[in-house]
Formats: sequence, structure tokens, C-alpha cells
Amino acid sequence: MTSYAMRHAAFAVVGLGAMWVTSRIRVDRYRRFAWILYAATVLLLVAVPLVGVATKGAQRWLDFGVFTVQPSELAKLALIMVPAAILAAGYTLGRFAGVLLAASVPIGLVALQPDLSTAVVLVGIVMLMLILARVPLLPLAPLFALGVASIPLAVLFLRPYQLERIHVFLSDSADPQGSGWAAWQADIAIGSGGLWGMWRQPQYALRAEYLPESEHDLAFASLVYGWGLVAGLAVVIASSIIVWRATVAARTARTREAALVAAGIGGLFGMHAVVSIAQSLSLLPHTGMPIPLFSYGGTAAIIGFVEIGLVLAVRRDGVARPLWATAPRRRRLPRGVSVGAVAVTASLVAMTGVAWHLQTDRGAEFREASDGQLMRCIRLPAERGQILDRAGVPLAVNAPEYTVSVVARMFDDNNAEVRGRLAALLGITPDQLAETIRDGGTEVEAVLARVGPDRARAIVDAHVPWVLVYPTGRRQYPQAATLATVLGYVGVADTDDMQTWPQLALGARVGKAGLEKQYDALLRGIDGSQCVYVDPAGRPVATAVRVDPVRGHDLRLHLDSAMQQVATDALTDAVRTSGGDLGAAIVMDARTGAVLTMASVPSYDNNVYGPPVDAAALAAQTQAPGPGRMLNHVFQSAAPPGSTFKIVVASSNAQYGVVAPDQMLAGGASYTYGGHTFANWQPMGPNSLIGAIQWSDNVYFYQLGERLGPERMATTAAELGVGRPSGLDLPGEIAGFLGTPESVADIGGTWYPGSTLLMGIGQGTVTASPVQVARWTSGIASGATVTPQLAASYGPGEGWPIPTAAPHQLSFADKLGPVRAGMRASAAAGTAGQLASLPVPAAAKTGTAEDPSAPGKGLNAWFSAVLPFDAPEVVVTVLVRGGGFGSATAGPVVKRLLELYLAQTRGTAR
Repeated sequence: MTSYAMRHAAFAVVGLGAMWVTSRIRVDRYRRFAWILYAATVLLLVAVPLVGVATKGAQRWLDFGVFTVQPSELAKLALIMVPAAILAAGYTLGRFAGVLLAASVPIGLVALQPDLSTAVVLVGIVMLMLILARVPLLPLAPLFALGVASIPLAVLFLRPYQLERIHVFLSDSADPQGSGWAAWQADIAIGSGGLWGMWRQPQYALRAEYLPESEHDLAFASLVYGWGLVAGLAVVIASSIIVWRATVAARTARTREAALVAAGIGGLFGMHAVVSIAQSLSLLPHTGMPIPLFSYGGTAAIIGFVEIGLVLAVRRDGVARPLWATAPRRRRLPRGVSVGAVAVTASLVAMTGVAWHLQTDRGAEFREASDGQLMRCIRLPAERGQILDRAGVPLAVNAPEYTVSVVARMFDDNNAEVRGRLAALLGITPDQLAETIRDGGTEVEAVLARVGPDRARAIVDAHVPWVLVYPTGRRQYPQAATLATVLGYVGVADTDDMQTWPQLALGARVGKAGLEKQYDALLRGIDGSQCVYVDPAGRPVATAVRVDPVRGHDLRLHLDSAMQQVATDALTDAVRTSGGDLGAAIVMDARTGAVLTMASVPSYDNNVYGPPVDAAALAAQTQAPGPGRMLNHVFQSAAPPGSTFKIVVASSNAQYGVVAPDQMLAGGASYTYGGHTFANWQPMGPNSLIGAIQWSDNVYFYQLGERLGPERMATTAAELGVGRPSGLDLPGEIAGFLGTPESVADIGGTWYPGSTLLMGIGQGTVTASPVQVARWTSGIASGATVTPQLAASYGPGEGWPIPTAAPHQLSFADKLGPVRAGMRASAAAGTAGQLASLPVPAAAKTGTAEDPSAPGKGLNAWFSAVLPFDAPEVVVTVLVRGGGFGSATAGPVVKRLLELYLAQTRGTAR
């Protein structure tokens, strides 16, 4: 930029000298000067195709060694002076034809270069001179008509880049990185330049490189970019002054020829200024029109000063000498000269307003674009927070592995010493390093290797320039399958993740399942970046700002990993020995909802998901036997709850008082209703509510369900959380189903009379997940339902607590005494009597539910218990699908977990 400025200053000095010389020419010698200039112009234009210099597919310059000349710039002045000389004596048809003939030679030669845009300008100059010379409109009309008619034909002669410029101007969808590059960069330059420009900013020289043809076609945009709108306004004022000085000179000229010369020069300056500034503002297609004197170009600058010198000569001649010309002044005054000057000035002022509007309305946008395009940033992934159990045992950690990468294009052949140092640190040869960098393609970053912590520290300590070291983000899960369905896994963000978190960077790692997904915003942290300045070709040239990543928060759970392991082992044995196909166990604080254990079998190994994914291990795992191994069956599987639902029905009776708790209802081996027989699991005598719960009497609950009706049972069940998600802090929880005549009809089913009886024993139109069974068990035992929650706190150390939802007090809590007594009786000497040996009294309900989807005999084993009975602290619920009788299969698992809980909290022996 400095070299251009110095050369242009040298041209200006030469031009000032030429201006002084031409300002001394007497106006009566203009005719001779015109024809000499014309002859020289034609000779030079003829020489251009023979010995001219070609640039961008066109020959426009003559190289004289020390300097170059663009003859088409001389042609502009020649086509002002020659028509002025011919038409000075007035209009005749012959003179009119002479002007056209003289003008056709340089115009044709310029068009053959080819330089169609300059040829169009020359045609415009000739038309301007004919109008100024007061040529009658009748002979001008065919010329105008010919010009309009030739516009479509001009497309045939336009070069591809010229057609592209027109397309960009006419289209609103031009690619800013492709065909719309120049227009977009001009908008950025003007919009972000502000009042005083960006020349003070350290990266201004780099910013200026993004503006194409900044010294020529887009000189106005370049000026505003560097020196602000004030500098642009100065150009507008200077151009207006030149136009008006030429106008005044034309009005006071002593001869008609001098007046035409001054008016033509003023029109030429005005035309150049308006078109050039308009193209910088994208108000016209980019035509390659420079601003006289301000755009870089030796020939144009010198000719511009010569033109000003001629105007000064006209002005000096008109002021210094009396106006004794014989022609009336009205006839000497060029046509429309004042109107044209006003129009040019108004246009320039209006365009200044457009530039101001661009800055005030979209300045921030363009400044951001200016900053953004000269930087490329390499993402520095944040280290993900760990997931810990209640004792601080790590459950999800980051692999001690680091990515080593480089800003690829800075490691060229001139950096052999640096590349050698880095290759030695990586334990490879310089040739291998060079090949790896080449394989990085055109990206700013080239990933070289994954290394362990020791090698990563050595590379960081070596301070090798342009080298980045950051964690790979691969996740490890020490408990693997034991906690996979709870913790989930991490993967590369996809389209759905991008919609959820719009600020995610491409390639970012996010939680895809389980707690990793639920608490991703806490665990993920905030990525950092290392930015580099790049030139318009995308080559890095310097380091820019670095933002260090912020590590994610650790997440501490209520979960007890030791208990989780015990639960998983016990559950696995229960499923295997019973012939079941899946199992689930949950241990939850009955007071707060804190989840201590959430075991699910079968499971999967979440370590295979990396990232990157271990494809072979994932394929093998996918083909392994076992249903729903990707699901946590505690909250993602629903099944008929069987007899565990009887305490819900009993609670409904407590709420509505249909049958007195001590009232005995008929027993037996079955119950007949509506012509159908409904079996008991074993023959029993008459029972009260407590005895019916203690021994899980189906016949009692057939009768109780019949008397309550489905709506009242459903109302109580809904308050206990049946048929809706529990609110557990894990994604993908299912709601189960709570059927009523209305809801069954809504899904196209039929509610039969026997459906009410089946509902009374937890069959038919009721399904629930183990976490829902645990909620109603603890809710009935304590009088309030809780919201299960795994997360306890986040942050360093003990961190900040994650509050749990307050317990929901049941509206019928004070009426549940008989139901609780039945649950206690079951645990003391009933179907759940195996819990009688516990050192603390428990309450429980067993269940053996018919399930067509279950393997074997199609019986699901349920067992749900709380302790202590009088002030419940913990609830344990177990399901083994296809496991048979709940007391036999699920009961031992529940007892084992309650024993472990008591050992941990009270120090009691197993």
C-alpha cells in the first residue's frame, strides 16, 4: 500500500507540472492541441494490439520501460477536445458526421483491445459533447435509439467476468465467497469504516488485502475503510468543486470551443465520480471506473491534472480578457451545463447519505464481518466434568489422552528446524510429519497424533510455535455395564443437538444418553479457541487471540456405586436362575427421592462409544442376546404391576370409604362376575383389608375394585403418579398406562365389565415402570410421594446442591393406616414374610403379574418394600420379567439391598 501511495504521489507531481503547462495554453490554440492529441491517441491505440501489455485477457497498456501508458485515458480527453473543435462554429450535418467519424476510430480501437467498459465511457463522452454543443435532438434521436437497441446485443460481447458483475448486481443471492466477493467486501469496507476509518488498528493492512481492486475500481471503498467517511466526504466535495469550477469556466468562457472543453471536462469528472462511488456502494455493477486523481493509475492521474489545467486556462482566459466574441452568449453557453452540475452534486450527496445509512444501520454487522473474515479459529475442546457417586468415586472420567495438532500452513519447507523439533517430540521422522501435515488438506488445523499425558506435557513445555495440545474428549466409564444405562455416553453432536444448542461448534462432543445427556450443559464446559489471522487466500499470517477452555463441572450423584454393583449382581442372578429375560431394581430415599441405586439388566458397555466409536465392539455388542440392553428398565420399561397395585386400590378405598377396613369379604379360589370366572392365586377364606394385603387375596380385590369402579381407582392412582412420568432426572422416561373406560375408548379399545375387576388386581389396562411402583409404595407408606432424582450437586468439592422437588402430600394420607398395616403384615408374616428377619421392621407388597410379553410362563416377579415401617427412609422395588413369583424371585434381591442399606446406615450385620 505504501509503494502505491509513493508512486501515485510521484504521478501527482508530474501531473501538477503538466497542469501548470496546460493552464498556460491559450484557448485559441485548443483546436491545434485537440488534433495533435487525437493523432497521438490513435497512433498509441494502434500500437497497443501490436506491442501492448496484456492483463486479464486484454491489451490496454504500452510499456516504455520506466513507465507505462494507457492510451484509452488519452482518448477520453481527445474525444472532448475534438468534438469541441469541430462543433465550435455551430451545428451542421457535416460537422455532426465529422464528429461521429472522428470518434469512431478511437472507440473502435478501444473496443478491440477488448475494453468494452472504456469503449462505453467513450461513447458516453461523445454523446455528452453532442448534447453540450446544442446539436438538435432530431439527429440525436437515432443515436439514442441505436444505443437502446444495442443493449441486448452487448451481452454477446461481454466477457464472463463482466457478465458475472451484472449478475451479482441484479441478484440478491450472489455467493459472498464467490461471485459476490467484491460487492460484499465493498459493503464491509464502507459499512465498517466509521467516521474516521480503521487505519489505526494493528490489522488494518491485512484487512485492506480483502478488498479487491482497492487502488483502482473500489478506491472510494478503500478510502472510507482506511480513513473513514470523512475522507469519503472529502472526495465528494473535491469532485463537486472540480465539476463546479468547470461549469463556471464554461459559463464565462470567451469562445464557444473553450466553453465546450470546460463543460466536457466537468462532465467527465462528474461521470467518473458518480459511477465509481455508485459501484463501491453496489448501486451500479462494477464497471472498473476509477475516480479521477484519487484512484491509482499514472496515465489517469496525469491526464486528470492536464484536464484541470485546461479548465484553469479557460477560466483565466475568460476572466482576464473582455468578452468581445460576436456570437451571443446564449448560443455559446453549452446546453444544460448548470443542470448537469446540480445533478452530479445531488447524486454525490445522495450517495454520501447511502454510505452514512450503511454505517449507522449495519455498521456493527459489517465490523463483525470484517473481524471474522480475517480470522480462523481452532476449537480447543473443554475438558468434560467427571460424574462421581455419593462417596466421590469416579463413575465417568476423561481418558488421559491428548490431541496434538498444528496450524498446517505455517509448517512449510522454511520451517525445517521447527518441524524437526516437533517430529522428535512425537517420535516420528520429519518426512512422516510432513506427510501427515499434507494429509490435513486445506484446513487451518492438521491433527498429528494422540499422545499420553507425559508426551503431551513434554510438547507443551517445548513451546514449539503453532502447535496445539488439548484433550481428545474420549470418555471412560470404570463401572462399564453396571452403570451404562444410567450414565449414558458421549458422542459427536448431530443436527438435533445443534438445534438444541445452537452455539455448539462442529465436532463438539455432547451427552447422547443418560446423565451425560441430562446434565450435558453442566458437564460439557465451554470450549476455547486459538485464532490465527489469515490473508484472503486463507493462509495464516500471525497468531490472534486465544481463549482458554473452561472445564465442565463435576456432577456428584446420590447414587451408591457399591450398592449399584450388589444390585446388578443380585439382579443378574435372579434373571438367570428364574428364566426371565430382563430385570430392574431401584433403591430410593423415601423422604427426598434421592436415588441410591438404579440397576438394569441386560446392559451394555458404554466405553465403546468413545468418541471415536469402537465400531467392531459396538457391532458385537449390538448382536449380543438380551432384549432392550440399551434401555434402563427401571424407568424405560412398563409392565403390568400385578398385586403391587393392590395397595393403590386399597388406598382408593381409604380415600372414598366404600368398604370398611375391618369388613370381611367373601374369599375362595375364584370369583364369578358377568358370566366369567376370575381366579385367585390360591384358595383363601374371607378376608378384611389387612388380611387381603397380607396374603394378596385376588378375590377380595376383585370385589373391592367392582365396588370402587374404575374412575375412583384411577383418581387415586393418578395422585400416586400412575400413568405419568415420575420426573426422574433422566431422558426418555415412559409414562406407563392408566386405563379408564374413557381413556381406553380414546385409543379404540373396549372396556368390558371384567376390566374393572382386573384393574383391581393390577392387570389388564394398567402398566407401570419400577420407578412408578417405588413411588406409590413409599407414598402410601409415608403419606407423601417424592420425585426421584440422581443428581445431588455440581462443582468442585461438595459443590452446589441441585435441589429436589418437595414431597407431595397425599390428600388422603391420614386415612392410610389400614393399608400400611396390611403392608406391615405382609412383611412380617405374609407373602413378603422373608423380610421378617430384618433387624428393622419393614412394610412391603409382592406381585406376580401375568404378562403375555414375558418369557416362560408369562409371569412377572415384583417386590416393593420400605423400611422402617413407622418412619420410612428407603424404598426398594425389583422387577424380573418372566421371573415367576415375586416373593421367590424378586424378594431375595430386595432383602439383599435392604440388608446392605441397614449395614451402611446402622452398622447392622448381614
